[in-house]
Amino acid sequence: MATVVPIAYQNTSASTPDWLNKGDNAWQMISATLVGLPERAGSGNPVRQHREEEVGRELGLHGPLRLRSGGHLLGPALGQKFLIAQAALPATTHYHHNGTLETAMATPYYPMASMVWFQCVFAAITVILLAGSVLGRMNIKAWMMFVPLWLTFSYTVGAFSLWGGGFLFHWGVIDYSGGYVIHLSSGIAGLTAAYWVGPRSTDDRERFPPNNVLLTLAGAGLLWMGWAGFNGGDPYSANIDSSMAVLNTNICAATSLLVWTWLDVIFFDKPSVIGAVQGMITGLVCITPGAGLVQGWAAIIMGILSGSVPWFSMMIVHKRLPWLQKIDDTLGGIQFLKQIVGGGFVIGWNLVVTSIICVLIQFVIPLRMSDEQLRIGDDAVHGEEAYALWGDGEKYDSTKHGFYSDDTIHHKTSSGATQVV
Repeated sequence: MATVVPIAYQNTSASTPDWLNKGDNAWQMISATLVGLPERAGSGNPVRQHREEEVGRELGLHGPLRLRSGGHLLGPALGQKFLIAQAALPATTHYHHNGTLETAMATPYYPMASMVWFQCVFAAITVILLAGSVLGRMNIKAWMMFVPLWLTFSYTVGAFSLWGGGFLFHWGVIDYSGGYVIHLSSGIAGLTAAYWVGPRSTDDRERFPPNNVLLTLAGAGLLWMGWAGFNGGDPYSANIDSSMAVLNTNICAATSLLVWTWLDVIFFDKPSVIGAVQGMITGLVCITPGAGLVQGWAAIIMGILSGSVPWFSMMIVHKRLPWLQKIDDTLGGIQFLKQIVGGGFVIGWNLVVTSIICVLIQFVIPLRMSDEQLRIGDDAVHGEEAYALWGDGEKYDSTKHGFYSDDTIHHKTSSGATQVV
């Protein structure tokens, strides 16, 4: 008896080729959108009020310059013929030493347009993570130069080496969803850039309260939800692997959040909302390299480690070692050896390339904002304030060191009171 194919799965138009799997395509686009959601929301960064506007602006400027991990510029990849063809990761066929096939080229059952979109948001979130290390003092014009250069000469190299069929992939180094390509590269590059840009102003370092704890929580929630797409979309299909990845992601993040909060209560007698968010983020980062590879109990162990080791390094070690404070950063067997070597390559490449980029930019434009701009904040850089909850429309007069509105200058006296002249 002939099999009746449901209308929804019949090829009813030219936009539904034989190889298209509607479920896989839907999940891949949803995953990419979930990853992009916290990017557009600014991730609820816990920064001071006069830096909030700067966050949104800086994180939105790199959009047109993103690269996809296959090593192709996004611009030339926008041709219709390329985008509507079946997705395929370039040069990813992996052979055994004797020449027999080990891993075939990945050819998901959806168009290249879905793959390009998915890789775009991965490149974007890497730059966002890096931006947190230099937020509040890097010159916005220097940042605009830094982003395309770093994406081209640093991110793309690491991504292609591991995901696009490069030498680390063929050697057997595993990066399930960006532990090396995204988190290690952005961390090392952020640390390096923070060194070249220099620390924040003294006032910002001594007192840096969150701009808005409620917005931070909202951003953290979006980030956590977005991570389901981050790890769940990396099998490139809606399969069992993606289900395990999403589950392990939530297990590890929840465990890490609880451990960080427990440590805050045990050592500081009170839970911290910002601490809980930090624990959540370290858990998400920790599980990413193996989200679809480990068992549930392993995800719990990883959560315990990600909630305790970073807590100890941030809350104890960093405060006791003066040399660490000079760099101001605002956020089995042979396989183990391969992972170490792969990580070493990513670390070394980002250290060298990021340093070269920063040095070159310094010849064109200062990397760091001036002390006057650092003191004023958004009004100096953009002419706008993130929030004008009082004194709407007031502008800052740098010559008179005060805010003015309708020819009225407001000075702060030594006692903190406002003097009107």
